[in-house]
Amino acid sequence: MTRTTVRIAMNGVTGRMGYRQHLVRSLLALREQGGLDLGDGTVIWPEPVLVGRSAHKLRTLAERHGLEHWSTDLDTVLGDDGIDIYFDAQVTAAREEAVQKAIAAGKHLYVEKPTATGLAGALELARSARDAGIKHGVVQDKLFLPGLRKLRRLVEGGFFGRILSVRGEFGYWVFEGDWQEAQRPSWNYRAEDGGGIAADMFPHWEYVLHELFGPVKTVQAQVTTHIPRRWDESGTPYDATADDAAYGIFELAGGIVAQLNSSWAVRVHRDELVEFQVDGTEGSAVAGLRGCRVQHRSSTPKPVWNPDIPASERFREQWQEVPDNAEFDNGFKAQWELFLRHVVRDEPWRWDLMAGARGVQLAELGLRSSAEGHRLDVPELTL
Repeated sequence: MTRTTVRIAMNGVTGRMGYRQHLVRSLLALREQGGLDLGDGTVIWPEPVLVGRSAHKLRTLAERHGLEHWSTDLDTVLGDDGIDIYFDAQVTAAREEAVQKAIAAGKHLYVEKPTATGLAGALELARSARDAGIKHGVVQDKLFLPGLRKLRRLVEGGFFGRILSVRGEFGYWVFEGDWQEAQRPSWNYRAEDGGGIAADMFPHWEYVLHELFGPVKTVQAQVTTHIPRRWDESGTPYDATADDAAYGIFELAGGIVAQLNSSWAVRVHRDELVEFQVDGTEGSAVAGLRGCRVQHRSSTPKPVWNPDIPASERFREQWQEVPDNAEFDNGFKAQWELFLRHVVRDEPWRWDLMAGARGVQLAELGLRSSAEGHRLDVPELTL
């Protein structure tokens, strides 16, 4: 067995997502299973190098997980020829500068989204990475969730016939921070720090729609700040300057209409925190993070609208659960495995910084659509 060590500078792992999903449930999980087995006697062994601003937090994480290397000096880490990959899960406002430094240092890139605070910056990152000849990828984790993998299986198998529409609901109630501690960091609600649910979620919706149903051609959105006053991590009140809800209508290639609602000010009355309903001429499906249910044309009931009598049908019981038919690993870990194989073996990879730029573009256009009050075309991007 040959072990190939890949050293990864991980910037932003003291944050919730960087720590839980990328460090613990992805790279450390790979190490716990003995590395990434390529099936030919070679194993990729990820070696994280933790990077951040707080020496205390980094030291604590390193000691907790038995990691040797951490640093508060990004420039020194990037200057180390032994570092193969730079990973960025910082706050969005800090990402562009750090990623450009990594490109200049010749490191392969794997970054969270949005890749930049604006389209111009996102395209410049993609352009710089292309010119530097490095490998680059963007986290697009929802494509690897069990529910959406089942949904992809249905699409590719022709289950829906001609797809007509997609409806998505995402969100939950994020506490304001006074009565109960908020579940999200306060910067999410400050536009000056890169916050806002449109900037956060529209990049997700872009790649989900693009990959499963087709490119987004137009967008019409309404964004708003439902909760204008919140309390930060220290209990200090502040004005929420970023949107906490975004309601979008998207026209896709082929005439498919998608309606996606995103909100941090909604109480959940659905089976999962995110659900997508897809309706087609031959059948429909409802997919969440893990589950997926279907109703085929041949088994579709015939409801009759009558508001004068109680509903006698149990509509949820008229759907059939799609079986797993496979073991589904953590979605973040699954994409990390593909990126590591891409770096080490040059295996196919399509979720690059241009894909990330499309997400930033959709968020930017969604905010503009809301401000101007009309539908906007989504132009195809080129470098």
